[in-house]
Amino acid sequence: MVATKTAEPTDAVAPPVRVLIIDNEVAHAEAVAESLSRVGYDCTVATSGTRGAERIDEDTFDIIITDLVMNDVDGLAILKRAKESLPEAEVILVTGHGTVPSAVAAMQQGAYSYLLKPLDLGQLRAVTENAAANLRLRRTNAELNRRLDEKFGFEGVVGSSPKMNEVIQLLKRIAPTNASVLVQGETGTGKELVAQAIHQNSPRKNKPFVGLNCAALSENILESELFGHVKGAFTDASTDRIGKFEFAGGGTLFLDEVGDMPLATQIKLLRVLENSEITRVGSNDPIKVNVRILSATNRNLEKQIEAGTFRSDLYHRLKVVTVVLPRLVERSQDIPLLIEHFIKHFAKRHEKPIKSMSTAARRRLMTFDWPGNVRQLRNVVESMVVVDYDGVLDVDDLPAELAGPAEPPVEATAGGLGSLVGKPLADIERLFIEETLKLTAGNREEAAGMLGIGERTLYRKIKEFGL
Repeated sequence: MVATKTAEPTDAVAPPVRVLIIDNEVAHAEAVAESLSRVGYDCTVATSGTRGAERIDEDTFDIIITDLVMNDVDGLAILKRAKESLPEAEVILVTGHGTVPSAVAAMQQGAYSYLLKPLDLGQLRAVTENAAANLRLRRTNAELNRRLDEKFGFEGVVGSSPKMNEVIQLLKRIAPTNASVLVQGETGTGKELVAQAIHQNSPRKNKPFVGLNCAALSENILESELFGHVKGAFTDASTDRIGKFEFAGGGTLFLDEVGDMPLATQIKLLRVLENSEITRVGSNDPIKVNVRILSATNRNLEKQIEAGTFRSDLYHRLKVVTVVLPRLVERSQDIPLLIEHFIKHFAKRHEKPIKSMSTAARRRLMTFDWPGNVRQLRNVVESMVVVDYDGVLDVDDLPAELAGPAEPPVEATAGGLGSLVGKPLADIERLFIEETLKLTAGNREEAAGMLGIGERTLYRKIKEFGL
């Protein structure tokens, strides 16, 4: 009797397939392992249900072949354990006591196949290969999705400067993993945006992304928010309530301003990271959790460790990988791109027909020092879009904090005009075209208008100068 899900054929080269064989009949388990090892599978044997369950928790396997009837932990319990701990693994159930109800139960709970003893080893190999083909197909699809995510999944992290290119390349490498990530940077540099990009490009992207600002809450409320509470745990606890760890199950929990977390809560968070268990406030019952932790801070945690306000062991748990975001003034090349990105976003949100931004307004934004970083630039552009009445964002639309002369003095520019004296005219022409293109975020029509030349002439100059 065989009940099997069929797999579509695939030409993908199979990665090594690891098989766990669980059977309390030692000779039978070893015979299955030997048969599959001969055709290239990496086999591990567990001779009891208990040991098999332990191996599932300890290691990673692609296919699990388990006896249905065992003295301690039966095959259906193994199937349930595998679906919880190794959701991508295929499970094949084997039994000498086959019945239609048991076969139906196995398939309903997610078994790949159900085989009867005594096993036909040729049939076993065929079913195992079909399961492996299913696995390869899923891996191929996952790889294609990963490539699409790499190409399209970080569009929210705007920037083409060398510093931001380094950040984006690092994000692409760490997103597919389960590693804890600490994002460091000044207020307004986009730490939560980076955390969301990591989540959206990870295997957890279809599960919740849950954020919590650790600086905004008192110690007691923060613990209730993180771990939940039971009815009667404190005066206002009229019902049970799940916390962020449970709510983010299978997904990502983002702890913003983690440097402001009280020491007592830090100790409890460390325990959760070590044991993958939380205990609701007012309860003694531990609850298993499966969450990836991303955290962020604008503080120097190493100095806080020296001052005794942040735990060293928690710090190293949180910073398996560290992402450091540059200040906006350190990536000023990205300002034109950010301006265009925000104009499009807010023109759509506020239903305003914005056509462009004037040269004077762009220059004002380019020369401002942006103490509030990207968040401040974002707010300024939104304000300009909201107050604009003629479709062109100009200096009269700028908020008060950017009041001042529209044009920087010549001495403030890179070297002033004096630095251009004695240079070939072609070099000067190239420099002015390059800077104008930066100022217009690559908009050739606008750049040509500013330079007083035709678009075709500008296009020819761009090719001539290799811009």
